[in-house]
Amino acid sequence: MRSNDVDVLIAGGGLAAQRTAETLRRLGYDGRVRLLCDESHAPYDRPPLSKTVLTGERGPETPILRPARWYAEHDVELLLGARAAVVDPTARRVRLEDGACLRYGRLVIATGSRPRRLPVLPLGDKVRELRTIDDARALRDALSRGIERLAIVGAGLVGMEVASSAIALGVAVTLIEATPTPLGRALPPVLGRWLARLHARAGVEVLLERSVASVRDQGGRTELELSDGQRIAADLVLVAAGSVPATDWLADTVLGCAGAIEVDAGGRTVVPEIYAAGDAACFPDRATGRHIPTPHWEAAAHQGAAVARAIVGAPSEAMQPPMFWSDQHGVRIQFVGHAEPADRIDIEGAIEVPDFTAWLMRGEDPVGALLAGRPRALPDARCRIAAARTSNGLPVAA
Repeated sequence: MRSNDVDVLIAGGGLAAQRTAETLRRLGYDGRVRLLCDESHAPYDRPPLSKTVLTGERGPETPILRPARWYAEHDVELLLGARAAVVDPTARRVRLEDGACLRYGRLVIATGSRPRRLPVLPLGDKVRELRTIDDARALRDALSRGIERLAIVGAGLVGMEVASSAIALGVAVTLIEATPTPLGRALPPVLGRWLARLHARAGVEVLLERSVASVRDQGGRTELELSDGQRIAADLVLVAAGSVPATDWLADTVLGCAGAIEVDAGGRTVVPEIYAAGDAACFPDRATGRHIPTPHWEAAAHQGAAVARAIVGAPSEAMQPPMFWSDQHGVRIQFVGHAEPADRIDIEGAIEVPDFTAWLMRGEDPVGALLAGRPRALPDARCRIAAARTSNGLPVAA
């Protein structure tokens, strides 16, 4: 058992954690900073896992966020293979899974999320998930062994990106989604249907409004029986049914919750000197007036920086409208803003090329936009949505 005093203890080794540490040092914070990574790898970028890491395109074997020397140069203590297990807010102490205890002055919870598990599909050699670099390497190795068909359960961003990568590798893909359209929570149905067509035209078998009812081994392959009775035989199955915040280790504290932790604009929780950012946090959204989880890359980066600013007492910066991007079948797809408030969609460009911007409008104001094949149009979309928010009295980031 060891015990150490530490000024800022960051539990988590993802982008939000890394941005917190970086911003603290950039703002001149000279206290002790310790970063807990539950994996054996230094913080790395997750978006490439379902794309370039799978396809073997040129790039680093592990897409690290900063080289090893950065941590020494910025006096950030990096603990690998260190998973937070219990927090005692009264004693300001975190116990790790290996029994070690670490004291803190301020605690940042940035433990991210974990894949949602499906009881009907227990993980094994032929049923995989994708969250870590080790998951990606194992999946890449499996795809390279000449399998004929990959079944993907879940048409979220991870599921669709893996479908795109597998098709590029010459593997047949069946994409199974329980809702009427892909990304149904984020996009209106017309844009979800466009995504389904994009995959179908690339050769993906897209099965919507169907779930997996049962699984059995059939001659060395995995046979999925779907809710409508259809049977799919696959050499490999990927469960990509979304994710859940990795906050279960906080269940016995006042922060205990079934999902992301609600925080203020600076990432402050209801417990003094405890902050949260990234997938584990739920920041307030000024456009809707609600706390909305935003489990995407850009949100994690902004939130980690916001926590650091709150810790040092620097003025907060207004958050930008939420944004995510994805590369699928050679098309860069970007979404900014919100879909929920829209009462109509205006299409600018050719939706089937695809080269278009779908403006999500509420009255005469854009509240969101989906861009397909137009990466350079994103700044303009941001500005238009920001201008509309400003005209309604909502502050936005420049």
